[in-house]
Amino acid sequence: MWKPEHRKAARRKDLRYDSDLTNEEWALVAPLIPPAKRGGRRRDANVREILNAIFYVLWTGCQWKALPKDFPPKSTVHWYLMLWNWDGTLEQVHHALYVAVREQEGREASPTAAIIDSQSAKGAAKGGLCSIRKGSMRPRRSRGANATSLSIRSVSC
Repeated sequence: MWKPEHRKAARRKDLRYDSDLTNEEWALVAPLIPPAKRGGRRRDANVREILNAIFYVLWTGCQWKALPKDFPPKSTVHWYLMLWNWDGTLEQVHHALYVAVREQEGREASPTAAIIDSQSAKGAAKGGLCSIRKGSMRPRRSRGANATSLSIRSVSC
């Protein structure tokens, strides 16, 4: 149940967008971001702004081309999203923020119970359309071929 102290803790009024990281959240996440690779050009993009842009897209569900202009270019943000997804950085960021929020609420870091609604869970398909269709349909033959094969069988027996 939402109480006034919960609402106060969840308020994100001083931020540019509701999806932006607060300074406390950034302090948790900053050590998890891998450093720039050695060699080549120096990293000139602001990593905090890139993470804010990723959270903005995830929060709003907007298209990449609808990313506001005050974020880094969409190609840069998308490249970092793919890189951090591949190397596991996003999973570490999510886990760190998840644990911090649970501890802030006075809960254990990891949940002890889960509820699964079997009514809304879909069953897994056991094959693609091709395999289902081939298995459920008989092969087509012309009527003339069927009649001829039946008459030959009856004569030969």
